Amino acid sequence: MLIPDADRERLLQCQHHAPHDFYGWHATPTGSVIRTRILGATHVEVLIHNQGLPMTPIGDDIWVIGLEDELTPDYRFQVTYPEGDPVVIADPYHFLPTLSSFDLHLIGEGRHERLWEVLGANSHTYSTSMGQVSGTSFAVWAPNAKGVAVVGEFCNWNPNQYPMRTLGGTGVWEIFIPGIGPGTEYKFKVQGADGRAVDKADPMAKQTKNPPETVSVVAGGEEYSWSDHEWMVARPGIDATNSPMSIYEVHIGSWRVGYGYRELAEELVPYLVEHGYTHVEFLPVAEHPYGGSWGYQVTGYYAPTARWGTPEDFKYLVDTLHQAGIGVIVDWVPAHFPKDDWALARFDGTALYEHPDWRRGEQKDWGTYVFDFGRNEVRNFLVANALYWLEEYHLDGLRVDAVASMLYLDYSRQPGEWLPNQFGGRENLDAVQFLQEFNATVHREHPGIVTIAEESTAWPGVTALTSADGLGFSLKWNMGWMNDTLQYFSEDPINRSYHHNEITFSLVYAFSEKYVLPFSHDEVVHGKGSLWTRIPGDTWNKAAGVRTLFAYMFSHPGKQLMFMGCEFGQTTEWAEAGSINWDNLEGWDSEYHHGIRTLVRDLNHFYRETPALYSQDNTPMGFQWIKGDDSRNNILAYIRWGTDGTPLLTVINLSGTSQVDYRLGVPRAGEWELVLNTDDERYQGAGNPLAGVVSTEDTSWDSFEQSAVFHIPAMSVQYYRLR
Repeated sequence: MLIPDADRERLLQCQHHAPHDFYGWHATPTGSVIRTRILGATHVEVLIHNQGLPMTPIGDDIWVIGLEDELTPDYRFQVTYPEGDPVVIADPYHFLPTLSSFDLHLIGEGRHERLWEVLGANSHTYSTSMGQVSGTSFAVWAPNAKGVAVVGEFCNWNPNQYPMRTLGGTGVWEIFIPGIGPGTEYKFKVQGADGRAVDKADPMAKQTKNPPETVSVVAGGEEYSWSDHEWMVARPGIDATNSPMSIYEVHIGSWRVGYGYRELAEELVPYLVEHGYTHVEFLPVAEHPYGGSWGYQVTGYYAPTARWGTPEDFKYLVDTLHQAGIGVIVDWVPAHFPKDDWALARFDGTALYEHPDWRRGEQKDWGTYVFDFGRNEVRNFLVANALYWLEEYHLDGLRVDAVASMLYLDYSRQPGEWLPNQFGGRENLDAVQFLQEFNATVHREHPGIVTIAEESTAWPGVTALTSADGLGFSLKWNMGWMNDTLQYFSEDPINRSYHHNEITFSLVYAFSEKYVLPFSHDEVVHGKGSLWTRIPGDTWNKAAGVRTLFAYMFSHPGKQLMFMGCEFGQTTEWAEAGSINWDNLEGWDSEYHHGIRTLVRDLNHFYRETPALYSQDNTPMGFQWIKGDDSRNNILAYIRWGTDGTPLLTVINLSGTSQVDYRLGVPRAGEWELVLNTDDERYQGAGNPLAGVVSTEDTSWDSFEQSAVFHIPAMSVQYYRLR
């Protein structure tokens, strides 16, 4: 009946791999024995067949009773504490593991695609002869830990009450605790291989407390009832890369300060519908301790941040967006994670999630650790995490942050600060394999979703299929286009003739990948100002420049992304601590900002109705130069072709001088109708009188047999459609 001294000492120090071997019911040569450890109890009885049998204390809060029966009984404990009435509880050490041998096999192989259902905290119910026992199963991967326990208010945060057991050789620790339900706060006390005992947040926690709190919360309760069935059924049949995609990028905390997920559902959703956006992209919503990181330093990969509501609140936001016809993309950060002692860092006293060699395991510029992409369990943690967001939250896409930092071993590192791969190269082959596995898996499991790479280099095949040795992303941010375009527009029009290549170069490689054209949050922070401040000139010229910039973007091959506030020409740099500058729509020059917003709304709606602007984004057949070499006058003209054969002519004047009689060749004879003009008074343009229809003539020009004469106002864009 006694516990061997060596085992007892390890149990008391919470450093035992098998507490279930001693606590609970066990057969003995003369019958059986039941042991339990209940901290602070003054009397404990075991209830069998409604009969109470007193247990004997043997020190250190351990209670024991011997039974003559060799058969496993169903039983409960009746516990008396110094204060209060006796309570009846089930024995946590009486239940079989909630993870099957197949679960453990998949975890060991790194192939458990529903990892969140078996690790972390999951509600569970056992049926017994004395009735159902409900509670929470806790499981965590910590292969090098000396011991792990669940702690919380339910045990006064004492690790000696609920030590966990290991299951096989997987390094998974597990315990089922009866009576614990949704809303319970908890952590894992990890006795690390380094000799330290640290309270760790659950890596798989589905809910957290609002930062700066760091505890995990048992999620659950009533299952959310989705109302987006029509959207989810239609999604697999949509080819997003050849469909309209105009993305509004949002930092949830600063669209309007004080708004949470529910408030955004009420106000952001109709705003997006009114302005014609097809998708919204949220900066990372996974839990993060420091608000100033904007979510890019994640500590809770499976939990939407509690800053703005509960997991159910975030589901409600996604659900509402879907019912309004808006797709939802969320930024995802598998590249690195912060060094907070209570989170993933050195989780079991060793480099577990991070690579053990600092030359691969640290991103010193960001003060973060880098995931060990070569480790099966780490890849599994991340791939399952992507599936979790897509499945449990019905997301339509993930934009993967900092892909370049994953692909290159020498990214932002000096000589001697990085390790070559096994072939002596700088490519991170483990990261490549991970990205291919991630993309292949999520596209297989969720047809119709998109994955988008923020990748700033010339790495080949980012959007090529994994079967063709590509990375398998749906789309890639076109950082080159963004940088060249903003540099060009920041030049005074009188100097733009000398920078003409910057505005035309993107068409050299426009179809080498499938692109998103991003004016993101990164372009309006850290001293860069706003898009408005980058445009030279007075207020009128700035407004004209922003209008021209956006109309040019919508006509360029690729999908569009615009950070919140850009749609009305926000004049100030973005700061996450305050709302975007809605005051721009109320000040003395607000008419210019209303004009920009009206234009963006019209551009979005026109774009969605015009296949020429999206249906051949990814093939040279969708684009035809008309005029690309007039650097002297800063004129651009080109045709966008739809898969239905319809052309849309875009004419752009990037100079400060109007062209009254400017001849352009056109590929088809007929009447070209003006369908959008950024110089229109409706948008606070100059309102130059332009012909509503321009007819072609049999005059050869620009290598075309037909041509027409156009009036092109200064700093403006016109779209013409063939009648």
